[in-house]
Amino acid sequence: MTFWKNHRPRLMLCRGLVVPHLLLASTLALSSCAVVGHVTQLDDDYYRVVRRKASDSLVVRLPAQLYVQQRADTLLLTPDVPAGAPVTIHYHLRPDRHLVLLRRRLDLDVFTIPFKVRPPQGGVPVQLNTNFNAAIYVGRRLDFYSLRTKRSTPFGPTAHIRATGLGYGAFVGAGSTFITADVTGPRPSTTEYEGVVLHGGLATIYDARAFNIGVAAGIDQLLGPDGSYWVYQHKPWFGVLFGLDLN
Repeated sequence: MTFWKNHRPRLMLCRGLVVPHLLLASTLALSSCAVVGHVTQLDDDYYRVVRRKASDSLVVRLPAQLYVQQRADTLLLTPDVPAGAPVTIHYHLRPDRHLVLLRRRLDLDVFTIPFKVRPPQGGVPVQLNTNFNAAIYVGRRLDFYSLRTKRSTPFGPTAHIRATGLGYGAFVGAGSTFITADVTGPRPSTTEYEGVVLHGGLATIYDARAFNIGVAAGIDQLLGPDGSYWVYQHKPWFGVLFGLDLN
């Protein structure tokens, strides 16, 4: 789950779902009955204009780089000019106006890797490992905000902001894997045990404010005397990430 300052996801959980497995029930609730990816307030920051209607004569003349402040259903747009006094334009969101903004930033996450898929190695077929794995991720984050207003309510127009986060970067971490004679060959020890591995690689993430998920590709290094005999030592694997945003 991702936690954001001023970015509170709206979740509408269904009642009456009778599913024997808790994980399956949670998945169904998120996929079919939740409203995700909506925020009510933009952070004051620099944004880039990604898309705007050509008929919107006010915004079409603005430069791509803007300092944006949100005041209810009004945006205060200040162009990033190198010299001179900045001029702030009041942009009122309306149902017939559609503006998409982009914010770039550094991303720092803590991820768990619930499973790894290992291609065939040393006569061992494709493996699906579900051992504990965790990683620290550092990368570049792209947040897209699609802005307009909903229909007028008894309290006036309401800002409607759809937010989507994408990212890419690298990770390092540690985990465990089950060591047997099948994956070590002529190893010094015949004891079966949970080995400690260090891993690293590249990942991409998707964040809809209610969950943080990604895909990764990496390599493992088994610690201990059996490392040089392990058929997966420094061999690529692919997996899925679930994370917690730290910033």
